[in-house]
Amino acid sequence: MNLVRLAALILLAASLGAAQQHRIAEADRLAREVREEFLHAWNGYKTYAWGTDGLLPLSKKGYVTYGGPLLLTPVDAFDTMLLMGLTAEAEETKRLILSSLTFDQDISVKNFEIVIRVLGGLLTAHQMTGEPRFLSLAEDLGRRLLPVFDSPTGLPYVNVNLRTGAVERTHTNPAETGTLLIEFGTLSKLTGNDVYYKKAKRALTETFRRRSAIGLAGESFDARTGKWIGTDSHVGGMIDSYYEYLYKCWKLFGDEECRTMWDESIAAVNRYCADTVRGMFWYARVDMNTGRRRHRVFGGLEAFMPGLLALSGDTARAAALQRSCEAMWNRYGVEPEMYDYAADSVRYGRYPLRPEIIESAYYLYRITGDTAYQHMGASFFRALRRHCRTEAGYAELADVVTKRQHDMMESFFLAETMKYCYLLFADPSLIDLRSVVFNTEAHPIRKSW
Repeated sequence: MNLVRLAALILLAASLGAAQQHRIAEADRLAREVREEFLHAWNGYKTYAWGTDGLLPLSKKGYVTYGGPLLLTPVDAFDTMLLMGLTAEAEETKRLILSSLTFDQDISVKNFEIVIRVLGGLLTAHQMTGEPRFLSLAEDLGRRLLPVFDSPTGLPYVNVNLRTGAVERTHTNPAETGTLLIEFGTLSKLTGNDVYYKKAKRALTETFRRRSAIGLAGESFDARTGKWIGTDSHVGGMIDSYYEYLYKCWKLFGDEECRTMWDESIAAVNRYCADTVRGMFWYARVDMNTGRRRHRVFGGLEAFMPGLLALSGDTARAAALQRSCEAMWNRYGVEPEMYDYAADSVRYGRYPLRPEIIESAYYLYRITGDTAYQHMGASFFRALRRHCRTEAGYAELADVVTKRQHDMMESFFLAETMKYCYLLFADPSLIDLRSVVFNTEAHPIRKSW
């Protein structure tokens, strides 16, 4: 090797090293910025909504969801604080939860929401801190939720009274019946009581068993009869996390039946729902029985799908779909809740601080190593800060076109949106995706059994 070539290689190596150092420094800076914005929103909750379920950031007051406080925001946000290294805030939140949270309340709650937010949050809190009182709370809650499964089909009712066990509402959907096994299954593994796993697993398999002859799930059915009410099939709300849990429950528990159900389901989705318009890849809404296309719409909830595809190994489809999601976001500066990708128009312009598009960027970055997904996430984060930040926290957008704000900050903003923003830029060793599975509320569950 001559001296000129050697010198060129040395300069190239130095240049590449400098570029890598710059990327690391930029990621560290963005992680700190996300952490500061989390604190801004959390301090708004502390100042105006302490002890309630959540913050109304424009009117600067708290709200209670079900008639009695269940500390939805503190429970949901706790593991985000731990991951961010916010020790003082986490300790204060821990004291609040352990001293104030009680499930002995005469209130009817939505099983699905309480499972993914509260049960999932308590299980992760126990795993991350080793505090047995978190597990005791989780077990108390799990016992109180069990009556939802006492339907003729094993499909859970929608609501249950935490004190009396009375159930109500039979009109449900695959997301609500099939998004329970990570949490109930983990409760079984940590307590040694397999009733939770069995009940949630039956609900999942009963949901799968009702798929159509071509392998698709509809969007609503009756829990008592199991008969379909809504026959649109898609990857959006009312179905979305059902698909997520088919794959993740195999990954977390090694349940081969879940893997088989996932393989059959995603094959049908890719056969009948996959759609391409103007060179962009999407998933359409189709008739579950015939596969006939009904609506070419996609939105904020559907944007979880690139992450799930990447996690399951289908990085090519994941990357193509994430490009479409990014284009949907950039069209208005923030993604709409529902976008007509054929007409290139807003179908429903709300943005409720959803995390899914950021979640997908996180998975794609961690799985492919492509820093383009960090840049994408940085753009999403800056748009959030520009359009949704308020004096007291962060607010939803009532309309992504006008950017008019709406007075609500759901707990998932701190549990999911801020967490995935942070993890995109933080040290990857914080989460080992080989042994950790996020539930659909972004609570990291570690396979410790």
